[in-house]
Amino acid sequence: MTQAASKVAVEEVGDARDQQPYPDKPAASEQRGYPLASVAGASLVAVVVAVAVVAAGRGQPVFITSPAASSTTTSIESGVFTSGDASVSKKPDQAFLYAGVASQQTTASAAQSDLASKAAKLIARVKALGVADKDLNTGSYSVGPTYTPGGETVNGYRASEQLQVTWHDVNTVGKALDAIVQEGGATNVGASFGLADPKSAQAEARTLAIADARSRAQAMASAAGVRLGSVIRVSDLSSSGLPSARFNVGAAAPAATQLPVGELTVTVTVEVDFAIA
Repeated sequence: MTQAASKVAVEEVGDARDQQPYPDKPAASEQRGYPLASVAGASLVAVVVAVAVVAAGRGQPVFITSPAASSTTTSIESGVFTSGDASVSKKPDQAFLYAGVASQQTTASAAQSDLASKAAKLIARVKALGVADKDLNTGSYSVGPTYTPGGETVNGYRASEQLQVTWHDVNTVGKALDAIVQEGGATNVGASFGLADPKSAQAEARTLAIADARSRAQAMASAAGVRLGSVIRVSDLSSSGLPSARFNVGAAAPAATQLPVGELTVTVTVEVDFAIA
């Protein structure tokens, strides 16, 4: 390690007593018995010395910040810090169907009663398609007033119920929606596609993303003239949400409803920190 010399410029100032408005009156610092150090209004300057040294036998820089007012030093750990990302495409193997019915009546009880009849018919048709109880859920249910265009007078009540169905055959989603609307009486329907086991696709993409990060880090280390060491830290920066294809069909047309399945893309982004060997 080489030694560095630093120069400190010191500007001498005149006796502070020459600047006192009353020469015979001692300065405040002299009244307390302290030696006079600077003129009134002068600011103290903290000197920070940044020294770059090269670790013996390793060849990479280590930066040390040394405040003049402190005897401690802070060392910035060396390493190669990078990120990687990867995507995998999978055909959906699960679908979610959404089917709803509604009723508009002059009273809340009438709207609720009419809705109950419509919902019972819809549920019966859904179950007739082979849907198990565990795959049939209520997405939403509401009863509330409706108002005139001015928004001041209640002119009736509206009740609605939305069902969510887990459908395990993605190739028959269109036929199922047709049956739900045409025979079940649903007035609004929709569908989305997903993966029954999304974690498997995420794990595959994560492995590829880490390999991508390592490849980038190796290129950076080679360009910097150092050898890549072991992994220090790995972070998954991906969001928890999973992709899905969503379709809003409304009331199905007389022609058969067709919903192409396609593929879903699962993307994972990671951050990986490597040591320098």
